[in-house]
Amino acid sequence: MSEDPFKLFAAWFTEARASEPNDSNAMALATAGADGQPSVRMVLLKGHDARGFVFYTNLHSRKARELIDGRKAALLFHWKSLRRQIRIEGPVTGVSSDEADAYFATRGRDSQLGAWASDQSQPLPSRAVFEDRFAAMQARFDGEDVPRPPHWSGFRVNPERIEFWQDRAHRLHERRLFTRAGDGWTEGLLYP
Repeated sequence: MSEDPFKLFAAWFTEARASEPNDSNAMALATAGADGQPSVRMVLLKGHDARGFVFYTNLHSRKARELIDGRKAALLFHWKSLRRQIRIEGPVTGVSSDEADAYFATRGRDSQLGAWASDQSQPLPSRAVFEDRFAAMQARFDGEDVPRPPHWSGFRVNPERIEFWQDRAHRLHERRLFTRAGDGWTEGLLYP
């Protein structure tokens, strides 16, 4: 039954990209604060390979602060159209500046400007304040490329556990768990 979990993820992800109507790369990201209080939110997967699963954010956001302090995270993909989910747990590292710059350059201009205008996760007195800041960024970078802000980068979750869940009739689901063992993986089944 042994497979490379990254290859299995790539196969399932390819199927999800073909069947999910919106955001097949959406994943729930769970972190915890220093007090142990959990927090979960949806983010978008922007890269995956044998090193892990990558997403980007404002480094002043709550999620970034919790990732920097706690250095661990959990991810959950749920593809309702396929009746599948994948759970991933492991340590977190920051991506390189080159990786962050390369990804930032692929974003739409308004998304780039929004990264400069937003103090993500901080209190916002009114929507008008944010819209004014966005307009100021449009003026600031008018006619030139928008560079990546110093407070914006990415994180990589390097999995220690990857669970593949497949719906089965009568709630007799299939659960395959891969656990990192040195440079390889062990695989087993879990009761549904």
